[in-house]
Amino acid sequence: MRMVRWTLGGAALALAVTAGLACKSAESEAAASPPPASLEAVDAVPHAIVVDFKDGTTPAEFDAWESDWGVDLELNSVESADEALTVAVGVDDVEGVLAKIRQHPSVESAEPLMEVRASFTPNDPSYTRQWNLRMIDMPKAWERGRGKGVVVAVLDTGIAYEDHEDFKQVPDLQGVKFVPGYDFVNDDEHANDDHGHGTHVAGTIAQATNNGEGVAGVAFEATLMPVKVLNHFGGGNTADIADAIRFAADKGANVINLSLGGGGYSQVMASAVEYARKKGVTVVAAAGNGGRAQVEFPAAYPGAVAVSAVGPDGALAPYSSYGKELDIAAPGGDKRRGDEGGILQNTIDPRDPSRAVYASYQGTSMATPHVAAVAAMLYGAGAKTPDEVEKALYAGAAKVADQAWTEQYGHGLLNAEASLASLGGGMSRWPPLYWALALLAFVLLTLRGRERPGYLNALLRPAFLVPLVLSTVGVYFVRVWFAGTDGVAGQVTQMISLPIPDWERIIFGRGAVNPLFYSALIPIIVSLPAIGWKGLRPAVGGLALGFAGFLAYSAWAGAPALSWMPFAFLAKPWLGINTVICLVVARAMLKKDEAAP
Repeated sequence: MRMVRWTLGGAALALAVTAGLACKSAESEAAASPPPASLEAVDAVPHAIVVDFKDGTTPAEFDAWESDWGVDLELNSVESADEALTVAVGVDDVEGVLAKIRQHPSVESAEPLMEVRASFTPNDPSYTRQWNLRMIDMPKAWERGRGKGVVVAVLDTGIAYEDHEDFKQVPDLQGVKFVPGYDFVNDDEHANDDHGHGTHVAGTIAQATNNGEGVAGVAFEATLMPVKVLNHFGGGNTADIADAIRFAADKGANVINLSLGGGGYSQVMASAVEYARKKGVTVVAAAGNGGRAQVEFPAAYPGAVAVSAVGPDGALAPYSSYGKELDIAAPGGDKRRGDEGGILQNTIDPRDPSRAVYASYQGTSMATPHVAAVAAMLYGAGAKTPDEVEKALYAGAAKVADQAWTEQYGHGLLNAEASLASLGGGMSRWPPLYWALALLAFVLLTLRGRERPGYLNALLRPAFLVPLVLSTVGVYFVRVWFAGTDGVAGQVTQMISLPIPDWERIIFGRGAVNPLFYSALIPIIVSLPAIGWKGLRPAVGGLALGFAGFLAYSAWAGAPALSWMPFAFLAKPWLGINTVICLVVARAMLKKDEAAP
């Protein structure tokens, strides 16, 4: 078997380990630690305003002014009478009404009513140094989920997760949940860290948080699986890593973090990544630190999420690799200006594995666990498959220069809050079907009575329903039935389990969504033979309606990154126009010939 040396994805371990930083940080920053929660304005409440009148203004007075303003003001509460604080809802022209109200001499202030909610701020003393967590909007994201019940396997140099012989658990992993892992380097069940890289990576994913010590982690309620595949020099081989990927997938991991890379293409590794994905595992890997336009393996394998690194300024780090296989960017650090530009986590002193330190590292190794942790949060929030996780990750990513996809940043810079919001906005499997059925009702209502097909003898036939289901939700359960199927059969299984517009992922691979599949092109092509072959029309009608529902839902839920689009904002108009074209095709196919009996 070909043996390839695999190395850490982090920068060349000129890591500037800051020994003893834990105690100093805890003492010096405790007093300045922010309160456990703060309030942040999130967005304006639609069609609502708040008006604060001068103290003593009575309800009778502002009731007399309402007709001129065109609003219905009410005291905000029974306690608001003295200060005359009022609100109004159902306001159509908010800015126009506010302009009128602000001119009145009895008004102290008038503004849109803002929705405000608590955002979580952990009490870890050195949290203020973690610019990376604020960059991906973690304070808001923590209010939506924290990865509880999700297992993340860290395939690395091990984790300082237990007290065993000369190894000690680092203080800021105390209280973190672990499941049994394995040491593929020494072939035993104690995957302890003798290097420091793996513990640092694990800390970014799930460092104990809000425990009054050290720093915070992203998905700090997730469960970690320690899997050692790299030795104390940071090297490993393809056989161990491939074996470990299959082990993690079989032992219940939902997410696998691969902060490593190097070597050439390995079919053994590629097959392992494919195996994990078919088992429903999201595999996240570092793009590499070569600073060149070539994504390293395993990140470049189909089925892996490839991650590049940015510094505190949001720009691609000079060491970060990039390329056509890249999927997303995340904070990896840039220490050209010192340790403050790196990623700070609790780990071990490489010279003494029993000694805990806080260290600032940089590299795509550090960017990768941010993405793996947010993937864990998405699973915890209800995502069921790697496809759903990736859709949410990419939909929530902050676009760079308004580009849908670039070789340097993939779909954009990771944003945990936006990705979770995208999932909560309807990233489940059934909404596209509901949209299709709603559009079906619209199509039927636009047909004259004599043109409408019979409901039972036409619309409930398999010839209509099967294409409708295939184009909206796919036969998703076949992936469970045929898990582990390889080769052409495996690809066919994956395709059938996806809605037809998403088949392009299997045909063309990763990258931005091919707009030809997210369009009316397929329904139009299929409709051509139906012009003369009337028996084909119900099937084409179901297919066109399914595409219309899928495209309409995609536009409503956030619109995917479409390739060949010069600007990201063009994705929604594209989806909207093609939805209308699909409806036209569906209407033509479902229309009953008036001369027919």
